Formats: sequence, C-alpha cells, structure tokens
Amino acid sequence: MANITFVEGCPMPFLNERLYSADDGYVRGRLCQAIGDQSCCLPCPLPAWVYPDSFLTVQTVANWVAAAGTICCVLLLSSWIALPVEKTNRHYLSICLTIGVAIMNLGFVVPLAARPDQCYDDITPHSMHTSRVCGVSGSLIILGGWSGVMWVFLRSLSLHLQICWQVLVGRTFMIFAQIAGWGVPIIGLILALVFSGVSFRFGATCHINHTNSLADFWIPMLIFAGLTVILTFATFGYCIKVYLASLSDNSASTEGSSLPHYNDSVQSISPRQAYRRVRRVIHLQWRGIAIVLIIIADVIFFSVVFVFQDNSVQAVADDPSIAARWVLCLSAAQGDADQCYDRASNIVVNLATVTAVLLLLALNGIWLLFLLGRWSMATGWIELVQKPFAKRQREFVSADARLDMGKDAGSYEMLGKDTPSVLTPVTPAAKSPDLGRKTPDYFNQTARYHAPARSYSSPRPPQQASWSPDHKWSPSMDQDMNMNPLGMNRM
Repeated sequence: MANITFVEGCPMPFLNERLYSADDGYVRGRLCQAIGDQSCCLPCPLPAWVYPDSFLTVQTVANWVAAAGTICCVLLLSSWIALPVEKTNRHYLSICLTIGVAIMNLGFVVPLAARPDQCYDDITPHSMHTSRVCGVSGSLIILGGWSGVMWVFLRSLSLHLQICWQVLVGRTFMIFAQIAGWGVPIIGLILALVFSGVSFRFGATCHINHTNSLADFWIPMLIFAGLTVILTFATFGYCIKVYLASLSDNSASTEGSSLPHYNDSVQSISPRQAYRRVRRVIHLQWRGIAIVLIIIADVIFFSVVFVFQDNSVQAVADDPSIAARWVLCLSAAQGDADQCYDRASNIVVNLATVTAVLLLLALNGIWLLFLLGRWSMATGWIELVQKPFAKRQREFVSADARLDMGKDAGSYEMLGKDTPSVLTPVTPAAKSPDLGRKTPDYFNQTARYHAPARSYSSPRPPQQASWSPDHKWSPSMDQDMNMNPLGMNRM
C-alpha cells in the first residue's frame, strides 16, 4: 500500500465521482466503487483499461471490413435495380435481407467516418442524448440486427413451407413478410431506445445499455433466432428422411416417369419423386440456406458474448470485490494498465473472442455478395455500359411456338406472362396479284384453344376410362383403327 498514490481521496488512476456532474452523459455507465468514504471511478473509456492497445487496431480493422461489406451490399442492390432479372435472379427476400445487413454495417461505418469522442467527461461515457453520432450508430445496429434476424427467419420459413409442406408461397406470404420483416424491427428499435437506450460501452460504436436490455432486445431477438434454427434443422431432417426413403424405393413406375400416382389423389407421390422435388428446391436455394446459417450463427454468437460481457461488468458494479485484485494492481502500478491485463480476465471477455465477434459481424455484407452475386451480373453491367440506352427485351410466351418467326413476324401475337393464352385471328395479308400457286385460306375464323379432357396441365386426376382388363386395347384404340388417315390434317 506504500506505493499507492491518492488524489482527492482516490488511488491513482481512479477519480473522485463528486467532482463530476451526476446528470449528464450515461451516468450508469460509470464503473465506480467505494474506497473509504469516497466513491472512486475508473477513467473513461473502459476498454482502454482492460484490453491492450491492439484492441483499438482490431476495432478499426473491423470497421473497415464493415465498410467493405456496405459497398458489397450497395453493389448487390444496384445490380438488382439496374439489371434485368435474368441476369440477377433477384427476389424480395434477398433484397430485404441485403438492406438489413447494409443498415447494420452502417452502424459501424458512421463512427469510422465521424471519429466521435466516447466520453462526456473523464469518467462518464456519452449516451444517445449527449452524442448524435452515438444515437445514430446505436440505432442503426439495433435496427439492422433486428432486420437481419427477421429476414433470415422469413427466408427459413419460406423454404420450410416449400420443402416440407409443398406450399407455393405467393403474394399473401410476400405481404406478410413485408409487414413482419420491417414492422417487428421498427417496434424492437422503439422499445430498445425508450426502455434501455444506447451509449459508448464497447469501443467507438454505441450499443444497447444494460437496463431492461434482456427483456426488450436480447430475449425477443434470440427467440426469433431460435425459431430460425428449429425451422432450418426441421427442414434438413425432412430432406434426410426423404433421401433415405428414396433409397428403399424400388418401384418400377418411378424409374422413368416424374408424373405423380393417382391411386388416391394428386398428393400421393412416391418417395423417389419427393426426393427429386426436394433436390430441385435445394439446388435452387442452397445460397439462401448458407446465408441463413451464417447470419444466424453470427447473431447468436454476438448476443451470447455481449450479454456475458454486459453481465460481467454489471456484476463488478454490484459487487466490487470481484475486481479487487485488478483494482489493487492498477493502484500499485500507478495506473499502468499493461501490468494488470491478466487480472482483468474475470471481468471481461478475452480479446480473441471479441476480435472474432467484430470480424464475423463485419463480414456479413461480403458473404452476401459472394453467395447471392452471380457472374451474369458482371456481364450484365458490361452490356449496360456498352449499350446504356438499349431497351430491355420483354419477356413473352409465344401463342404458337411452331410458327416461324423469321418468315412473318407480324402474322401472330406475342403474349406476355400475364396475358391469357388465347389465339387471335391472324391479320390477313395484303392483297397482291396472283402469282403462281394459290393457297386456300384456312384462317378466316378465330381459332380457339380447348384444353384436352385428359390434360395434366391442371392438378386433377384423370377421368376413369371404361374398359375391361380382358381387352387387349382400349375402346379409343378401336376408334383410331377406323380413322381416315387422309383426314387427320384437315383443318
């Protein structure tokens, strides 16, 4: 104790709390304990006393990686906006997830650009009320984190419905997804800011405060993350079940045909057909599955680490004896924190874990570009630069694909995707002098398309044919035998 120097009744480097205002900044963020009849507080910011100088380097690198991830998200969004869909295969689930990740990355980019002061005074960190940068960065991280969790949940739910329940998600699901994907994060942000607030507690980026944070932020977000994990593993379990069932399916009827059996209903498909359907969906959605797993793992890892860190610091504030060895080491070293980092290990998360958390969060934007980006986007941008004012080719469905487009492009109608597929009369050709052979006009009347009675274009079982197993052929075959072959081409 002889080497400990006291200033205003507190051992160095601690400062007397009565010398500072009790109303400004985030007062609850002070780390103080009673020494004698004085309340002595650790100087701000806290990470500078419990982590080595390399923590600042790690934080700066993570912020720059987040800036690169933001650029990747902007590039993806720009491609989806400017390029045609055949170049990007864009989907609203991918677009909204990318927007959410970009918002979260901006929470790390804003402090990198603004370089704010983390402390309101020598012992008090800034809060969202005393620092505008703190309020903006903290709000962006909360909103982006909530958005990322909700959109990976909705993506996992969509995949689960398609694979396990054979539900074609359409407009109704899209409306529900937009309401839930943006409504829940906005509500979560409002609750977090009103009941907890944000402050500089973990580096140059503001995070949610300890007060009420479990109830209004961490637990609700972890509930949706847990539901996403359950849905994802339930989908994987169903895929494994279907695959194993397909291995034992030796029915000959499924070897060469992909048509469903109609023994009972259209839903009764063989295991091998179910496996082929599941395999097609996974082949188309594997990028989305990978994104769901990566982001949900990052969110859960970050939540667990930050809650543990938050509870550790709060435990020190409630019971100063936990950090007694570290406090005595700082006092004896005259404030030289380098000599006491090993004794602070029981009150903070180790630097390696912190580095992993920050880098994994910052890498999400880069993962999105790597998994959702396509080489066709690059060719699309090259074509757009070469022909910036060229009109996009309109997608169409031909009314009759057998007609030759090159001979008479104006003699039939091209139908858009939403246009009903009904043939229209062909425009009569202009009258011209008779030259050689005359062709009869078979196009005076409107040709209408009638769906065959036994068509498989709609999901209904075929009508039962009335024929006996003793016959060698069906009645329709008897009629075909009497058909005039010369009249088959008559229109």
